[in-house]
Amino acid sequence: MSDQKGFTTTILHSDRLLKPEFGALHQPVHTSVTWGYDDVQGLVNVFQNKAKGYAYSRQGNPTVTALEHKVTQMEQGMATVAFSTGMAAISATLFALIKAGDHVIASSFLFGNTRSVMQTFIDLGIEFTFVDATDVKHIKDAMQENTRLVFVETIANPATQVSDLGPIGNFCEEKGLVYVVDNTMTSPYIFRPVAVKASLVINSLTKYIGGHGDALGGSVTDTGLFNWVNFPNITAVLRAQIRPEMLGVTQIRKRGLRDSGGTLSPEAAHTIALGAETMALRLDRACTNAGALARFLETQPLVSKVYYPGLESHPQHALASSLFYRYGGLMSFALQDGVDCFAFLNKLNLVIKSSNLGDTRTLAIPVAHTIFFELGPQRRAEMGIPDSMIRLSVGIEDTEDLIEDFRQALEASNV
Repeated sequence: MSDQKGFTTTILHSDRLLKPEFGALHQPVHTSVTWGYDDVQGLVNVFQNKAKGYAYSRQGNPTVTALEHKVTQMEQGMATVAFSTGMAAISATLFALIKAGDHVIASSFLFGNTRSVMQTFIDLGIEFTFVDATDVKHIKDAMQENTRLVFVETIANPATQVSDLGPIGNFCEEKGLVYVVDNTMTSPYIFRPVAVKASLVINSLTKYIGGHGDALGGSVTDTGLFNWVNFPNITAVLRAQIRPEMLGVTQIRKRGLRDSGGTLSPEAAHTIALGAETMALRLDRACTNAGALARFLETQPLVSKVYYPGLESHPQHALASSLFYRYGGLMSFALQDGVDCFAFLNKLNLVIKSSNLGDTRTLAIPVAHTIFFELGPQRRAEMGIPDSMIRLSVGIEDTEDLIEDFRQALEASNV
């Protein structure tokens, strides 16, 4: 199929063009854990990276490979490694590429679990500097001789800060730094980090790519833009066996996936691949709903602040408009002092009190008391997260029904 085909057309026909057996339109679910060879040399060649194939499903499975191929197409990258969750993808990437004595620059607005795993690496002797990534100046100021990697998110969860993605990419290219961009909150439909010179792109496949809250998964895509030959942490054995452009993604697969074991199951891979077919349709609706809901909430007297890049009041609205096709389905808002956010949430009838993102249904959660509780009040304040903040993952319901649910809950809270 020509590269000129549209986003959804490419995803829909990805499996079919790989020619599954019996003319199937989807890659079948291969549940085998191991793979047999008539000639032992074939098995040896797979182990020694001399031939493509499968030996043990912890590091490769045909159903998972088909999903990886699909994600690579979405991100216009070179190759993808899939994992059991988005956090497994993040952890494995750091585990595979960073060693003692290295320094990493990361956004100070990172998702709580991402920050938590980075704290674990700090405890193991890796140096991290967390900066305000909305301005490349802070990345430049944090640069050290031993800096190896820069890690940012496109849109931060939950306060929706937008990273200064283009200038950061230019700086990383100039300095030879691995540039990792977590694209989960935008998805490859809304934004492709290859456009800002990202080296590696992280996606939580659980979120907008799978999109139905029924399968966990994560991925790392190598864009093909980084020169891994000059990266000092590539192992000698891989340098001797692997083509230069494949060194990074192969080390992530070998050391990050094979050795740490965060394997995506074939059943989950199949479910995510099916969900991905409607990603553009779902996201168009979710983004429309999020914009309408954000504008409605901004007019409500019980709401003190709305966090959504699509609003002109957002501090990075112009930046988001220059980068993204749409503004995403993630938004947050804070209630005025004296309004009980628990009582308000309990008055919502349609919206579900839940922790996931990217579902077809609209989900709401009190941020300070749940997903960012462990960070403590000081760190939450530094990240711009008030105690009354409510995060929304806006779904694909009818817009009028969503707005009406928030209207009645606000009216009932105005006592």
